[in-house]
Amino acid sequence: MKDANDTGAGTGTAGAPKDPAAPPRSRTGPDEEDRAPMTFTVRVFIYLVGVHFIAAFLFFLFYVAGAK
Repeated sequence: MKDANDTGAGTGTAGAPKDPAAPPRSRTGPDEEDRAPMTFTVRVFIYLVGVHFIAAFLFFLFYVAGAK
């Protein structure tokens, strides 16, 4: 019986045999799995803009209320 973490000797990620002549993958740039999904990035951007807008509005309210 195989362990859940055991990928097997001599097999790649998809169960295919590894090519010993293939060079190792370089980690020069971010891969697809290293990046956040686009919808998450857009949502974080919208939240950041919204929070800054609310903070600016509150600052404006205090500025107007204190200008007597």
